[in-house]
Amino acid sequence: MQLGTRWSTGAEPPASVPSALRPAIAEVEARGLAGHWTLTWLEGRAIAELDAGWEVMQTASGEIVARPFED
Repeated sequence: MQLGTRWSTGAEPPASVPSALRPAIAEVEARGLAGHWTLTWLEGRAIAELDAGWEVMQTASGEIVARPFED
């Protein structure tokens, strides 16, 4: 895993956040959640995790998934 960057909800995501993830990140933020996002890379794929309990990721097939953290 490679650590990327952090930013606050409501702020413009850094340039290192893939454009494919940005619409899903905006949808999660539209739920009124606040906190900080952390961008990491796992097996070459970006994962944005919101410390309020959500993740946005691109699957191996290229699908963008936004979901609450799994227990």
